[in-house]
Amino acid sequence: MIPTRLPSPSSRICAPDRLFPLDATARAIARRLHQAVAHLPIVSPHGHTDPRWYAENEAFPDPARLFVVPDHYVFRMLYSQGVAMEDLGVPARDGTPVETDPRAIWRRFATHYHLFRGTPTRLWLDHAFAALFGLDERLSAANADRVYDLMDGALRQPPYRPRALFETFGIEAIATTEGALDDLKWHAQIAVSGWTGRVVTTYRPDAVVDPDFEGFRGNLARLGELTGEDTATWAGYLAAHRRRRAFFKAHGATASDHGHPSARTADLSPADAERLFHVVAAGRPMPEEADLFRGQMLTEMARMSLDDGLVLQIHPGSRR
Repeated sequence: MIPTRLPSPSSRICAPDRLFPLDATARAIARRLHQAVAHLPIVSPHGHTDPRWYAENEAFPDPARLFVVPDHYVFRMLYSQGVAMEDLGVPARDGTPVETDPRAIWRRFATHYHLFRGTPTRLWLDHAFAALFGLDERLSAANADRVYDLMDGALRQPPYRPRALFETFGIEAIATTEGALDDLKWHAQIAVSGWTGRVVTTYRPDAVVDPDFEGFRGNLARLGELTGEDTATWAGYLAAHRRRRAFFKAHGATASDHGHPSARTADLSPADAERLFHVVAAGRPMPEEADLFRGQMLTEMARMSLDDGLVLQIHPGSRR
């Protein structure tokens, strides 16, 4: 049966104590702490959701394109165990043809679902399947089509639209993450839609901060076009960041986000920083110079945070 409203969560999969300690005394303390906050609204400072969902509020396309294709925690695990990205519908940069049949993608996912056993991803997926769709059995090759049909039908119903889920989950605010060159059109559309849900952007400047980022020099030029600053100079480059941060803040941003290979920082003199910038901007930095520049830019971003109030978030050492 296709649910036309959110079902009651499966008591087997969504048992209230499933993440609490086994020790009875510690479990009792955990229960009391949880009960004190369980009904408070959710404030999510770093959410992996697409602002377009809330702007357009259209039905999610299908289970595969909701739970598999866009989720790097899912497809990276499957890829590590020999499942080709192309077979999971993940777009290829070189134009290699990829699987486009969502049911075929879902079947591959279901067939390999056992690989997620014992992982946080499995815990989350089991919870989502049970709490949102009432699924009370383990996903597998045997039930893949039946589960797909159940979810696909539910996703077409109004309670499963992005804004409805936002409100059902009790979300007070959620932050998305956009690159420094993003026009933030979906956030602008949300702002004028009349919907009261709070979705804010976050400034993620990796594409114009990391010399190893693909297309870095072209990104610098684009940054200059967007801001009217001369990003061929150190002073103009920093001014461009300030303008983009102000633009993001005007669209609700409360933080910046930085995915650097390490948490290294540097505090060069203005003259040394300018010389390093010219090496980087010319596209010829040595690995140590590129790393030093990233470190200097973390310091510069922290300095700007003192001026504009954006909270600085760092994701050091993340490689995908």
